[in-house]
Amino acid sequence: MRKKEMLSMLLAGGQGSRLGILTSGKAKPGVSFGGKYKIIDFPLSNCINSGVSTVGILTQYQPLILNQHIGIGIPWDLDRRNGGVTMLAPHAKTGEKGEWYSGTANAIFQNIDYIDANDPEYVLILSGDHIYKMDYSKMLDYHKKNKCDVTIAVLEVSMEEASRFGIMNADEHDKIYEFEEKPEHPKSNLASMGIYIFTWDKLREALIEDNKIHADSDFGKHIIPKMLGEGKTLYAYRFKDYWKDVGTIESYWQANMELIQTLPEFNLYEDFWKIYTQNNHQPPQYTGSTGSVKTSLISDGCEIYGTVENSVISANVVIEEGAIVRGSIIMENCVIGKNSVIDRCIIDQNTIVGENVVMGVGDNVANEDKPKIYNTGITVIGSDTTIPSNVTIGKNCVVSGKAESKDFNGNTLASGKSIIVEEVVL
Repeated sequence: MRKKEMLSMLLAGGQGSRLGILTSGKAKPGVSFGGKYKIIDFPLSNCINSGVSTVGILTQYQPLILNQHIGIGIPWDLDRRNGGVTMLAPHAKTGEKGEWYSGTANAIFQNIDYIDANDPEYVLILSGDHIYKMDYSKMLDYHKKNKCDVTIAVLEVSMEEASRFGIMNADEHDKIYEFEEKPEHPKSNLASMGIYIFTWDKLREALIEDNKIHADSDFGKHIIPKMLGEGKTLYAYRFKDYWKDVGTIESYWQANMELIQTLPEFNLYEDFWKIYTQNNHQPPQYTGSTGSVKTSLISDGCEIYGTVENSVISANVVIEEGAIVRGSIIMENCVIGKNSVIDRCIIDQNTIVGENVVMGVGDNVANEDKPKIYNTGITVIGSDTTIPSNVTIGKNCVVSGKAESKDFNGNTLASGKSIIVEEVVL
């Protein structure tokens, strides 16, 4: 088999714990985005648009939804006999005990055989949980031009934000001479995007050596500092377009809301750089005589009999007569009952909201169970949840499971409170 120029390894096993209840049953890359997409659609589409046709997707936490969504890769033209898409879960090797991926580099180390079998000259490492469009072929050209061992995509951030990222300190030609992982006092604002191109033989050697020292081998903590210390050639590749880490409830909500602007900064409608996804051939959306839609994204299969304003609505959602949805994200297969008012909420898939429910009102009190996750006034309802009729739910609330009226105190859930109904397994 002829040597491949570049293969992509897409890390998609992250739990995404800062997204709270939204990732209780699925990995972060499998969370819905923009009405019809999953987060993983963006790096996958970037691969095929960039001419990268061999992609290994490394799954770990709750992989079912991702596996079902990606299948054999048909929407991304990755259903190929030679190359294509391959799902790479942790596995036991012959005569050895299986183990979880314990770090970003460890995950690649455990799949050296897969990479060797495809025999690439370069390996592109991607995260499966960011929203952006990027031509990786241009980054590869830059890698070759500078005769790099490693090229790291970087984004210029404010100096105030820089301590949240891995920071590259580079010379006037963008050759990296120092790397700092989340420094308290950053020296530059070149933040790593977690996108790397490695010359494969150099990375292979580094992975094998580092595995002897660090069982939790990580690119930012171990591999990059190791290769830099050994005098390998590392360059920063500056990316200046839209890029969003939707790792928190607020950033996820904000990124969705940005899509409904008249001239969105991130454009989903460009013909020359399409974002591909699984299309289940839904019927057209329908707005009834009592329905009204303003400045919103409405997906196929929706039936709108109420009012939708400044919201993102996924496929097969029914907004019943008299219901009002404002500034909210409603995922697929949900029903919002008659005369209910939903304000600045995120409602996950397969949820039924009863009639005369008021949600997202009251004081902005941080959630008492998880104040670091739910603190910006957004109420989040988990998947497969039932909200009974005639209840009022405040801000920063979390509800998950088949809730009943008796679960609410006087038909009210105060701001910052949670109701988690655990299913009884018989």
